[in-house]
Amino acid sequence: MKDLSRRQLFEKAGRFLILSNAAAAALNSAEPNPYSTADHWWGMTIDIDQCIGCGNCAAACQAENKVPEEFHRTWIERYQVQGDDYQHPQVESPHGGREGFTPLPESAAKSFYVPKLCNHCATSPCVQVCPVGATFESPDGVVLVDESYCVGCRYCVQACPYGTRFIHPEKQVADKCTLCYHRITQGLTTACAEACPTGARKLADLKDPKDPVHEFLRTNTIQVLKPQMATGSKVYYKNLDGAVR
Repeated sequence: MKDLSRRQLFEKAGRFLILSNAAAAALNSAEPNPYSTADHWWGMTIDIDQCIGCGNCAAACQAENKVPEEFHRTWIERYQVQGDDYQHPQVESPHGGREGFTPLPESAAKSFYVPKLCNHCATSPCVQVCPVGATFESPDGVVLVDESYCVGCRYCVQACPYGTRFIHPEKQVADKCTLCYHRITQGLTTACAEACPTGARKLADLKDPKDPVHEFLRTNTIQVLKPQMATGSKVYYKNLDGAVR
């Protein structure tokens, strides 16, 4: 009887060991978070010729990021150029373009749409002036704001040459486009790019050799906004008109 009990004990111990080893193997083989900041360098491409001014991108951004009604993390401007007067374009952006634009009367004026957002600069003026380090550049090239550090001093708002920052009316901290960081780190694209019906704006990973951004930059005439500022902007526009400010 004692031998039988000992044998049963060994069998139970053996089964327990097998189960323990299997559990350990399952834990070790579980796929870790595949996202690594060192593997990415984010930006965006915008094809001016493809933008139809529908406002879907701005509306999607507002909904995704709970942007206050009178503020914009991204918006669309409509430019009208009379003849060759590129120095004095008429620019409008009602409600940030979230609801689209009214049709233009037939005229000789040239018109086109320009989506705008934080340029996620490689050399960011906003980061340089922040006195408490609340604004920072992530290792994967996205300019972010740590709300727990921000004191709402507005230095970064004043320093941004693109006018893409604002003080959140309720939180009283700096707010801006985050390139939907909560989405792109999960393998998704930005809300604005996802909502664009023509593919005018696309998330770009400059560290991914397979990303279409490389062909886009190589085969098209590319500009950035205010190149004289030398901010290292990573929002690349195709066929950006000289009238754009």
